[in-house]
Amino acid sequence: MEWTCRVVDLAAYADEAVEVQAHAFGLADDEIAVRQRIMRRHATFAGVRSLGAFDGAGRLVGFGYGYPNLTDQWWSLVIEPHLAREGHRSWLDESFVVGELHVLPRWQGHGIGRTLIGLLCRGQDRSHILLSAIDEQTPARRLYRGLGFVDLARPVLFPGNNRPYTVMGAILPFA
Repeated sequence: MEWTCRVVDLAAYADEAVEVQAHAFGLADDEIAVRQRIMRRHATFAGVRSLGAFDGAGRLVGFGYGYPNLTDQWWSLVIEPHLAREGHRSWLDESFVVGELHVLPRWQGHGIGRTLIGLLCRGQDRSHILLSAIDEQTPARRLYRGLGFVDLARPVLFPGNNRPYTVMGAILPFA
């Protein structure tokens, strides 16, 4: 399976990216519009970096984006007490956050996720990276652990979601 990766305008690709996320992550229809609004808001953050992976026909098959952590941003405010409880509050400072990283199921296992996260983090002037992942033993969690991510806080329940997450972090640059 041939694919290419390139920088994309997150706001312009929000609908397509959420469609990939819906398939990869199992989003319900009512969550899709909410995720599109969130993604468009994240597209306005200073320092946001977004990438898309495309098949030979130019269809989006994976995407990822991130931004320098904003300690007054919703995600950071939600995870802060969990990180503090585990003695990892300092990870919020000088970190780059992977907001989303998803690959269509039939394209998983071809190195797309690894390439996307590697390129997102390349050249960052931050000391470490943070992300949240479903608190289950998934291929994504195995990928992150293989890159040097460790569990910093779990379980984390985000408002409006009953599914537990794990906050993971890694030192930059990746080895």
